Amino acid sequence: MGLNLLAFAGAWVGFFFLGDSWWQLFIAAFLAVVFAQLAFIGHDAGHGQIFGNRRHNDIVGTTHGGLIGMSYRAWIGVHNQHHANPNHEDKDPDVDIAALAFTSKQAALKRGFLRWMAKHQAILFFPLLTLEGINLHLSGAQAVLRGETRARRLEGALLLVHALTYLTAVFLVLSPGIAVLFVVVHQALWGIYMGSSFAPNHKGMPQPSEEDEACFLRKQVLTSRNIRGGWWNDFLLGGLNYQIEHHLFPNMPRPHLRLAQPIVQRFCAERGIAYSQTSLPRSYRIVLSHLHELGAPLRAKPA
Repeated sequence: MGLNLLAFAGAWVGFFFLGDSWWQLFIAAFLAVVFAQLAFIGHDAGHGQIFGNRRHNDIVGTTHGGLIGMSYRAWIGVHNQHHANPNHEDKDPDVDIAALAFTSKQAALKRGFLRWMAKHQAILFFPLLTLEGINLHLSGAQAVLRGETRARRLEGALLLVHALTYLTAVFLVLSPGIAVLFVVVHQALWGIYMGSSFAPNHKGMPQPSEEDEACFLRKQVLTSRNIRGGWWNDFLLGGLNYQIEHHLFPNMPRPHLRLAQPIVQRFCAERGIAYSQTSLPRSYRIVLSHLHELGAPLRAKPA
């Protein structure tokens, strides 16, 4: 957390030091990484991984959400629904995205422009991730305006301060053209990073059957996918590479997930429960193949 905050502060010091320069695009790219790392801390806090006290976790989570301009409490509320029903077509908000179809039923229901997008969703997947950062900002603001967060006034104030401070700094220091490009590069790369960190974990995995729904262990393990790799993957994916262990023990501190991994894998093997684990590149191939396959019937039929 300390290193993340130091990197965040250092990025803005470098931003003001460089002034109106095209080199600022490197600062924008670096800030995209820093924003994602701060979001990972917010995720950990939301699951109660950092402190034993709920209030202390919420303070950390709300603060980190304010730094990157998203509603911590609103996001955690949606994320908890995902944990309760991973990959469930009707109950998991992560598989209810208008621009994409994650099941054959969703693909069949698409109409108009959304149907065209579903046809070509494998090609459009990563370009669409460039909008994820903006989506996090807007969904947080909407949650505050609708009163869907318990700390409405506090989070509303934090979101407003973030937006005003961010845009004022960018357009005050940079010329209009560079300023717009800075925002686009920063938000787009942040969105790609965030989406690329969450997508490998469940997309392309089975939907829970009635039997799986009745068993917590099967429901969480069979719908999740781990990503192999060493400390670099642990850092890059914020611990989400141990998705199976995280879903079984959501409040387990991030550094302990790698210690639990061989125990859980052995436990599943003893009970004949499939334990999915692959490399990061292959996980993306699986996700894109799954999306391409679901769009195939739409490409074969006239709209």
